[in-house]
Amino acid sequence: MTLKDIFTVLPQYVLPHHALSGLMSKLTHCENSVWKNLFIKLIVRMYGVNMNEAKFQDLDRYASFNRFFTRELTEGSRPVAPAHDAIACPADGAVSQAGPIENGRIFQAKGHSYTALELLGGDAERAKAFENGSFTTIYLSPKDYHRLHMPLTGTLREMVHIPGRLFSVNNTTVNAVPNLFARNERVVCIFDTEAGPMALVLVGAIFVSSVETVWHGVVTPPSISTPRTWKYQDNAPTIEKGAEMGRFNMGSTIIVLFGKDKTAWLDNLTAGKPVKLGEQIGRCF
Repeated sequence: MTLKDIFTVLPQYVLPHHALSGLMSKLTHCENSVWKNLFIKLIVRMYGVNMNEAKFQDLDRYASFNRFFTRELTEGSRPVAPAHDAIACPADGAVSQAGPIENGRIFQAKGHSYTALELLGGDAERAKAFENGSFTTIYLSPKDYHRLHMPLTGTLREMVHIPGRLFSVNNTTVNAVPNLFARNERVVCIFDTEAGPMALVLVGAIFVSSVETVWHGVVTPPSISTPRTWKYQDNAPTIEKGAEMGRFNMGSTIIVLFGKDKTAWLDNLTAGKPVKLGEQIGRCF
């Protein structure tokens, strides 16, 4: 690591992650028009947000910064890959990594990996479904659309809220902090699909004030000390490919898992590749 990287990463080990994220939540939900408009303009300018894609371009239509951050897009701006066997990208962002789950381990960055068992909350039966399967990790930056959509049509089986830290998920921190995605607070959603079990793991990060799903609403906060699990046997929701399934209130990372011999990623789905919601990133068998 460079000296700059050291000063970026090491303080994160002692920062009060959840307290800072709680403060950010208050700021991003503030409805003072002067404050929220200044904040929105700053982010648009700093990160080059494409407001032409936003359903509402008038900043006064957003009651708070968070309403802007989780903004809707214009109709048809994110077409969903139409082929029956196409796996649709679940979010705007950039590929952090993609590949096989080898010997139960998921590649994070050079010199770092973590296990599917750790990522999914330590439940061996839950992790077994993804043994020798495949994964992709997609990072959402502040400029991106922050609603998450279904890669395939799926029926919800289980949701787990797993406690943890809130390290940043930028490249510098991902390259430096071991087991980062299995250490951060996260929400695991397990679906049954035509390609077998599919896990969508919504990973929290510093200043991510909450994670929501369309069937539950806000899952986090509250912060917790032990995992919370919801089972969906009766009246389990089925969500169509391309439909919204959740959102980040501030940016973070989504990890997609499939089981063995069920899917194949496109050859160009490699680290650093920019991706858009709905585009084809793989195919199912």
